[in-house]
Amino acid sequence: LQKDLEEVKVLLEKSTRKRVRDTLTSEKSKIETEIKNKMQQKSQKKPELDNEKPAAVVAPLTTGYTVKISNYGWDQSDKFVKIYITLTGVHQVPTENVQVHFTERSFDLLVKNLNGKNYSMIVNNLLKPISVENSSKK
Repeated sequence: LQKDLEEVKVLLEKSTRKRVRDTLTSEKSKIETEIKNKMQQKSQKKPELDNEKPAAVVAPLTTGYTVKISNYGWDQSDKFVKIYITLTGVHQVPTENVQVHFTERSFDLLVKNLNGKNYSMIVNNLLKPISVENSSKK
């Protein structure tokens, strides 16, 4: 993962096209999040490993297959755009399983392990730039 991150950073520095930069920025964020999650998992399991033998099989963080989200609604004004997505049971998954990565002209949503499936929505080439710092999910 670390080498993947380094390569994406190199490509990001070399890229000149806006769409390519947005895609690489989004991928960089995903890799950084994955590295952070793996580091947290290691730090949480370390005390257990001192006292117990490691398990033969570790369950992956995500299971099943990925479903593309194509049913959504939105509301917009001069200042805000809200995207509404309904996924039954999403309120029961841990908050870290719902990830949204924003760039100036795109966003991608990933919901991990909801009823044995992953759900994904990627929107590139937004009509106008968005404020990444002020964007959020609920």
